[in-house]
Amino acid sequence: MSTTTTADEIIDCARSLIIKGGYNGFSYADIAAVVGIRKASIHHHFPSKVDLVRTLVKQYREDAQAGFAALERSASDPRDQLTRYTGYWEQCLADASAPFCICALLASELPILPDPVASEVRLHFATLSAWLASAFERGSASGVLQIQHAPQVEAESFMAVVHGGMLSARVNNDPKLFELVTAPVLQRLSA
Repeated sequence: MSTTTTADEIIDCARSLIIKGGYNGFSYADIAAVVGIRKASIHHHFPSKVDLVRTLVKQYREDAQAGFAALERSASDPRDQLTRYTGYWEQCLADASAPFCICALLASELPILPDPVASEVRLHFATLSAWLASAFERGSASGVLQIQHAPQVEAESFMAVVHGGMLSARVNNDPKLFELVTAPVLQRLSA
């Protein structure tokens, strides 16, 4: 049985508010109203908005790393790992459980983000890129992936396709667009 702490509720609320309106689209007053606590209680857990969002992004990155490890445990084939990774996002978009990568949203605001938050966002993308590059390298070496460029270049391209697919799905309010964008890339890699 897991218990949700007030800090967890604050982080979850901040995540939802960032998805709706970005970094500057919410305040501690907004969180207090949703969670049903006083602003002082939020400051007790997170002295500043920078502390809150930095913690949120760090937690998001750590959850992603755990997800990558789980993918590697459940599917030894790097092609299957990439398919499951896109499948995760496809499902999230379809059921609105995680309708967009929080770091992709924050990355679009990078020039205005405080340095500690921007650093965490960059670290998330470096972590994702490293995992993807590793999958491309392993897949190419084993012959299950047909890559046309260096693994790091393929990783960056794949990230762009995945996040672009999320954006297309969001802009058009059509989760099915994500698969339309990502499926051809997965087919090319498997050919």
